[in-house]
Amino acid sequence: MKVRNMFGSFVVALSLTACASTQNIPYFQDIAQQKQVVLESQDPQMITLQPGDKISVIVNCRDSELSQLFNLPYTTRRLGQVTNTSSIDQGVSGYTIGEDGCIDFPVLGKVSVEGKTRSEVANTIKEALAAQQQASDAVVTVEFMNLRLYILGEVKTPGKYTIDQDAVTIIDAISMAGDLTIYGKRDNVSVKRIVDGKEEVYKLNLTNTADLIASPAYYLKQNDVVYVEPNKVRQRQSTVNGNNILSTSFWISVMNLAVTVAVLFVKKH
Repeated sequence: MKVRNMFGSFVVALSLTACASTQNIPYFQDIAQQKQVVLESQDPQMITLQPGDKISVIVNCRDSELSQLFNLPYTTRRLGQVTNTSSIDQGVSGYTIGEDGCIDFPVLGKVSVEGKTRSEVANTIKEALAAQQQASDAVVTVEFMNLRLYILGEVKTPGKYTIDQDAVTIIDAISMAGDLTIYGKRDNVSVKRIVDGKEEVYKLNLTNTADLIASPAYYLKQNDVVYVEPNKVRQRQSTVNGNNILSTSFWISVMNLAVTVAVLFVKKH
């Protein structure tokens, strides 16, 4: 009877440990059991340009020679020489936004782009070309060239990721990195952001949908750092003897040893 009680106690303890370690794994727990949920979400926060960002600007119009005037040729350096791009290696050089928030565009000169989205920059250049009677039928395309965000911690593939869309959410970022590992804390994801020269840190809870989409860090910005904190299991594994002392397999071994000792004790008495 004592052996059975001892075995039962170990099973209960292991069950409670397993429950404690998995209860925070699912995302969106506040809506998981509901068929349809309507939540108030903030307006999409589009990526806006900042000094130091680099963009490409391509102008197309009926006059091909006029288009070439605005589209700076991409050049490559080979063996110490500068060579114009061939048809095989086509491209357009980018514009780096200066500290004054402007780019120096052909013919137009200084064009203010800081704080604007891609479409706003395209419209600004298109309107300026028409106003100066340079190209009334211009089609302007703007693309990001060096915008990045960083995803670190307990994700499948941590690293630096390129921003190639106008709005990026924390869910987009997690998808880029291949999802959180089983050891990532879903209820304590940090987003570090530089705002007016100061670092701000936001805490996100991926298990609570309403709070998540209301956070100012739900939509990410260029140069944001997303960090997924490891849970206690991972923290214990990082210690020298963590796997041997605190892992589930260790306690199963202890249980087996205890049962064996108890059986031998009963047989002797």
